[in-house]
Amino acid sequence: MIRKKARVLKDECVACGCCEKVCPRDAISIKKGMYSQVNEDLCVGCKKCIAVCPADVIMLIELEV
Repeated sequence: MIRKKARVLKDECVACGCCEKVCPRDAISIKKGMYSQVNEDLCVGCKKCIAVCPADVIMLIELEV
């Protein structure tokens, strides 16, 4: 089975926290005040984080589970 999950390009992330605020599953957290990180176990691929990211550094990836 393939599931879609959010992934952040951490080298380009500006750690603004917009994605963290809109995530309905609390799957995103800011690490070291420098970038967002997605907990793939909690992410449901709803794309809300992608819609609010001002730096456009979040994408959906396909993971086989």
